[in-house]
Amino acid sequence: MSIMLLWKIFLLFSRVAIFSWGGGPASLALMQREATSALWLPPGATTPLPWTTPEDFADAVAVGNALPGPIAPQVSAFVGYKLAGIPGAVAAAAGTVLPTTLLMLVMVIYFFRVKDSPHVGNALKVVRPVVVALLLWTAYDMAYAVFGVSKLSWSGAMTVGWDKLLIVIVTFAVLTLTKTNPAYVILAASIAGVILYR
Repeated sequence: MSIMLLWKIFLLFSRVAIFSWGGGPASLALMQREATSALWLPPGATTPLPWTTPEDFADAVAVGNALPGPIAPQVSAFVGYKLAGIPGAVAAAAGTVLPTTLLMLVMVIYFFRVKDSPHVGNALKVVRPVVVALLLWTAYDMAYAVFGVSKLSWSGAMTVGWDKLLIVIVTFAVLTLTKTNPAYVILAASIAGVILYR
């Protein structure tokens, strides 16, 4: 186990946590970009590999959504575990949580001094739509992996993966039109997947 690799895992996820705005789901866009572009040399390999693939990242997000708790540490732990086992998962989750927790403790001290500042309000007016754009980009980028667009055109992927598109539409409708807990939707989808895709 390389201490240097654990340190790199910690630093990458610390960077993601510090430069992400809007909470865990909003950090997924930056996390995906960083984790899929970072390279490492596995033992015995001669060619560097990405820390994770878009397909693996989509799996991590799916598993993270099925579990209780914040999604960012769960997804980062998934990537860290793939790279370095349990120590890698711990380093990734610590990188995701520690810097922002310390930052939050400092902010709490000064929050009441700046909360009514017009500069803070103006900054947040612009940052909030950017967070929405980041979430949309993450969904768009993950769709490439889920629908297999890299192998087919979008129209071909939608034709071949019509069942996946139907799942997307039904899930979106259920979450939009009802107050169903997303965890129940993911649990139901997991059970349906086991039954339908034998």
